[in-house]
Amino acid sequence: MIQGKYRSLRLLAAAGIAVAMLSGCASVKNMFGGRGKDKSAEPAKLVDFAPSATVNRVWSASVGKGEKDLGIGQHPVIDAGHVYAAAVDGGVSAFDLAAGSLLWHHDSKLHLSGGPGAGDGLVVVGGLEGEVVALDATDGHEKWTAKVNNEVLSAPAIGGGMVFVHSNDGRVTAFDAASGERRWFYSADMPSLTVRGTGGITLGPGILFVGGDSGTLTALNMNDGSAIWSTPVAEPDGRSELERMVDVDGEAVMEGTMLFASSYKNHTIAIDGPSGQVMWSGDHGGVRGLGLSNSAVVVSDKDGNVIGLDKNSGGSLWQQSGLANRNVSAPAVQGDYAVVGDFEGVVHWIRLSDGAFAARSKVGAAVTGKPVEADGIVVVQGIDGKLTAFKLQ
Repeated sequence: MIQGKYRSLRLLAAAGIAVAMLSGCASVKNMFGGRGKDKSAEPAKLVDFAPSATVNRVWSASVGKGEKDLGIGQHPVIDAGHVYAAAVDGGVSAFDLAAGSLLWHHDSKLHLSGGPGAGDGLVVVGGLEGEVVALDATDGHEKWTAKVNNEVLSAPAIGGGMVFVHSNDGRVTAFDAASGERRWFYSADMPSLTVRGTGGITLGPGILFVGGDSGTLTALNMNDGSAIWSTPVAEPDGRSELERMVDVDGEAVMEGTMLFASSYKNHTIAIDGPSGQVMWSGDHGGVRGLGLSNSAVVVSDKDGNVIGLDKNSGGSLWQQSGLANRNVSAPAVQGDYAVVGDFEGVVHWIRLSDGAFAARSKVGAAVTGKPVEADGIVVVQGIDGKLTAFKLQ
C-alpha cells in the first residue's frame, strides 16, 4: 500500500484502492473480496512438489493481536539467543530461541509498530504516535521513553552508546542509550508519494547506513549525524509519481565492508561501505530487504518473484515465479535455502542452488515481515501476532 507525505493511517484504504497493485496489494479483489476480471493479478496457486528438505516446527507463541492490515511488515529480532517481538496491540515479549519459553512480557497500551531493535542490553520499540520505549533486555522493565515527530515503522538500531530511530517523516534521531536524551537528528528529503514503510538502519564501525524513500542509501556519522555519503540504490523514472517510486525500506545487509541494498524499483546494488562506491548493480529488487548467503543475494520483488543474484557480480542465478502476486515477504537465508512467507501464511523454503521449492509449512495468518534466522532456527511473525520457529532436520 502507498501513502502521501504525511502518511496518515486514515488514508490507507483510499490509497490501497488507488494503487492496488503496489506493496503487497496484488489486486482490489485480494484486498476487499471483490470479483475482478483481471486474471493476471490473481495470486498464483501453489503447485505440489516432492519436498527435498525436512522442516520441523520447534515452537510457536503469541505476542498479541499483531498488525492486521496496517501493512508495516512487523518482524522479530534475535539477539544473544533470545527472540524479541512486539505487537501493535499486546506489548513486547522475549522468548528463548531454542525452546520458545517466555522469558518476560512488557505490557503496553501503546500501538507498537516499529521494531523491536535489540543490543547492548536494551530492547527498543517505536509506536504509531512517535513514541520510543527502551526496555531492559534482561527482564523487560522500562528504562526510558522519548518521542519523535512521526510514526515509527522500522526497528530502532542500538550501538555506540546510542539508540537510532528512523521515523516516517524521513528523520533519523539519535538518543543516548542510558538516559534517552536526544543527541542529534538528521532529516532527509521526502518524495510526495512513497510505499508504506521506513528504511531500516544498519550499523557499521562509527557509521549508520539508512535507506530512504528517495531511493538512496545514506551513510551518517554515528557521533553527530552528519552525512558522509549518499548513493542511489535506484533512480526515479517515469511520468507519474507512482512510476517514480524507488523506496529503500528494508535494512541494508553488511558483510565485511560490503553493503547490499535493494529498492522497490526492482534494483539491487553492492556498495563499498567506507566510500559509498557502487561495486555492482542488478536489475532485480524488493522493497522490504534481502537475504544473503555465501554466494548469493536473494530478493523478492513486488510481483512475488524470488530471485537469486550472484553476490560477486549481481548477475541473475535463478528466478522462482511460483509465488506471483502472493505478497511475498523479504527473504531470509537458512542453511542452503531462502525462506519467505506469503499472504496466506504459507512459509516457503527455496533451494539456493537452483531456485526450486524445497519445503513449505502453513503458520496461519499472512507473513509480511521478513523472517529472521540465528543458530539454524528461523522465526516468522504473522500479522495476527503469532510467532513460529522452524529448524531444518
